Amino acid sequence: MQRFEGKVAIVTGAASGLGRAVAQRLASEGANVACVDLNGDGVEETAGALEGKAVALRCDISDEASVAATVDAAVSALGAPDVVCNVAGLGKLQHTLDTTLADWQRMINVNLTGTFLMCRATLPHILETGGNIVNVASTSGMRGQPFSAAYCASKGGVILLSQSLAIEYRERGIRINVVSPGGMDTPLLNEFGLPEGVTTRQIARMMTPMGFADAQDVANAVAFVASDEARFMTGSVTVVDGGITI
Repeated sequence: MQRFEGKVAIVTGAASGLGRAVAQRLASEGANVACVDLNGDGVEETAGALEGKAVALRCDISDEASVAATVDAAVSALGAPDVVCNVAGLGKLQHTLDTTLADWQRMINVNLTGTFLMCRATLPHILETGGNIVNVASTSGMRGQPFSAAYCASKGGVILLSQSLAIEYRERGIRINVVSPGGMDTPLLNEFGLPEGVTTRQIARMMTPMGFADAQDVANAVAFVASDEARFMTGSVTVVDGGITI
C-alpha cells in the first residue's frame, strides 16, 4: 500500500534513530522526502539510501534563520510539503540541582522552540496542500518523571503547542497531531546518561515489562497518523509506550 505516493514530506531528526526510521517508512510508501538534521553526514546517509526522490538538508532547528532557509530549500527541491514530521530532539537525565540555565535553555530551544519554528515555517505550505503535521513528543511530556525536569517541560510544551495549533487551524482543513513514545532503543537513548548516584535499576522502574520500543514501532504510528487513514484525527496524542502510562 502506497499511502504517500506523489506526496512530499519533511522529516527532522532524520540522521539517525526515529527520524531516520520515519523517513524510511514514508519513502517506502511513495513519499519524496526532505531529510533534515544538524548532523550533515548522517542526514546525507539517510537521504542517499531512501527509495524515491530525497534531499538532505543540514539545519539547526533552534535557529530561526536556519529553519526558514531549510524549508525554502526543501520546497525548491521537492515542492510544498504534504506531511511534516518534527522528530528532532535531545534528552538528558540529570538532577535538577545540577541542571544549569544553559542545560535548560538548550533543551527548550531544541525540543520545543525548534518544533514551533518548523511548524510556523511550514504551515503556509501545509495550508496550500491541505496536509498535516505530526510532532513527536514523549510520555515524559504527559506525566512527570525524576531527573527530567527540562525534558518533561519541553515535551509537555510540544503536546500543548500541537493541540493549540490543531484548534486554530482545524477549520482550514489541516491536521496537527502528536505521537508520544515511551522508551526507545535509539542513539538518543545513549545521550540521556545516568545522573550521579542513580542506578540503572531506578531508571528501569520507569519502563514496562515490554522494555524499549524499536524505532520502527514508533515510525509505524507516525506513518499512520500522517496518512489519510487518520483523516478524522487532529489534536490527538497517540501513545506508543508498551503500556507505561496505564
